[in-house]
This record gives sequence, structure tokens and C-alpha cells, in this order.
Amino acid sequence: MDKPAFLYDHVVRHAWHRISRMYNHMAADQELTMSMGFILLAIGKEGILSTQLGPKMGMEPTSLSRTLKLMEERELIFRVIDKKDKRKVHLYLTEIGITKRKVIRNFVVGFNERIFREIAPTKMKAFYEVAEKVDKMIEEELFKQAQVIDDDDLE
Repeated sequence: MDKPAFLYDHVVRHAWHRISRMYNHMAADQELTMSMGFILLAIGKEGILSTQLGPKMGMEPTSLSRTLKLMEERELIFRVIDKKDKRKVHLYLTEIGITKRKVIRNFVVGFNERIFREIAPTKMKAFYEVAEKVDKMIEEELFKQAQVIDDDDLE
């Protein structure tokens, strides 16, 4: 097999950078950040617990809190403290949030539909298989690194 012109991570980083720029531009048209757009997409009609949002978003807690506060100030979301368990906070979309979510969702779904129209199903299947394998390899590498750190603590 020929040596690739670029490293795998370069290709992934480049593609994500371009997607991110496109999503940021679209979000800016709605006076949002990309993070806000993804949060709007993550909050369904039934709302979401704030503790469930963090892992879904992959954001640092302080960054997520700051973004949620800003979204609340812009009246995109509102919070409701659980009546039975005061530690739980439910997040819901406001009418403005619902409107912006529809615009964001239409754009993201439309872009994904275009990908599926223009790329053969066999190539998409191969793409997902490669991505899944790389993800597993990353997990293994992270586990090895964690083991090395733990071993260093024993010395």
C-alpha cells in the first residue's frame, strides 16, 4: 500500500476545521455560537437535565455554565429546578430557542443529507468503520497512557 500523502489526524483535523467554520458562520447568522447551536439541538421538546448535557456536549463544566448563562440571558433557554430533588435542574427551550433550533437543525440535517446524496453508501460504510476503529485505537492508547501514569505513581 502506498504511503499516504497526509497523516490521518491531519485529514480529520482539516475536515473538522472546515465543518466547524461552516457551522460557526451559520450560527453567527443566527447570533449564536456553534456551541449554542449544538446545545439547542441537544435540548429536545421534553427538555434535558443539565447534568446530562455536559457529557453530551463534551464541554468543560465552566464553559458549559457560562454558555448556558448567556443563552438564558438571551432568552433561548430557561431552567426549572426539580420539585422532588432540588439538586436537579431541567433545561427547556423558549419560543426564541425553538425557532433558532429549527433553523440550525434544518441546516445541519440538510448538510448531512447532501453528504449522503453525494457519497456512495459503500464509501460511507467504510468511513464509519474506519472512524470506529480509530476511536477504539484511541481508547486503547488513552488506557495505556493512564496505566503508565498509574505505574509512575507507584514508584
